Amino acid sequence: MASEGQSLVVIIPAYRAETTIESVLRRMPGYVDWIVVVDDASPDGTAASVGKVDDRRVILIRHDRNVGVGGAMVTGFLKALELRADLVAKVDADGQMDPSYLDRFVRVCRLYGCDYVKANRFGHLDSIAVMPKLRLWGSVLLSFLTKFVSGYWNIFDPQNGYVLITRQMLKRLDLKKIHRGYFFENSMLILLNILRARIGEIYLPAVYRGEPSSMKLGTILRTFPGHLCSGLLYRIYQKYFFRSLSPFFMLLVFGLICCLWGGAWGAVAWYRSYATGIPAATGTVVLALLPLILGWSALLQAFVLDVQDAGPCLLFDYDDESLGPSREDGSRSAGLRP
Repeated sequence: MASEGQSLVVIIPAYRAETTIESVLRRMPGYVDWIVVVDDASPDGTAASVGKVDDRRVILIRHDRNVGVGGAMVTGFLKALELRADLVAKVDADGQMDPSYLDRFVRVCRLYGCDYVKANRFGHLDSIAVMPKLRLWGSVLLSFLTKFVSGYWNIFDPQNGYVLITRQMLKRLDLKKIHRGYFFENSMLILLNILRARIGEIYLPAVYRGEPSSMKLGTILRTFPGHLCSGLLYRIYQKYFFRSLSPFFMLLVFGLICCLWGGAWGAVAWYRSYATGIPAATGTVVLALLPLILGWSALLQAFVLDVQDAGPCLLFDYDDESLGPSREDGSRSAGLRP
């Protein structure tokens, strides 16, 4: 065991995964210290499939009721903190995430000082071509919305759940604020941005075997807009007002007041002109346009400040030699325990 070695816990939230979970567990690299499987009250034989794997590293936790992928991850996070893991990764139970790439995530954390590393499926055109079209366009749309809401303007593919976080950053997170459902990854980015976490991304191809997505389009359209709006307001309050009164907050408030005043004044003036047939006076028009111009300028300046405050996002490719395993068999890499 290397003295500089770090312990790694892999959390696998599992629901209706009886046909795939065993394969995922058997492919887990040897340098992983613990594998925490959280059975989220799965009605099938997921737990029985986990029991077929004879691996002392596997820890099975079963929920009495289904709480969603985010809730399962919170359970896994708490267990990882109890195990005092240095690094905590998430791998899905459906087999789309290749565990052999975990060493790349670890190296990005250790060599470049990242607090959180995530995969990005959009780094290679050949992998995009095989992605189901509904997932493709849904991921693109959510990526742009999440950029705006989370404040990480230079990340992409926020719904990718192949992630790794350091113990130090995990301890700082308010786990109660993590969304329990499919908004889990987005809420994590919002909380990380408030804490000014350093983010790394790895271009990593996903594996699709024609399996249907567990995310329902109707559920996303019904729930995500509200989550995005509340997440944006929470981030602005925490980051730019509560923790430090930033020029961003003052510009935002000034811009919104001016735009609302100018819009309301202009609407009233237009209605009066329409109703009476008398054109609005020049002064009336100016009182509507000037606040709109000033407000829009203030909002644009606030936008620029938010983009600049996002900080750098380090980008890597999965086949970058500097991120590969230190030995051909990959049994020990990136200073992890063998």
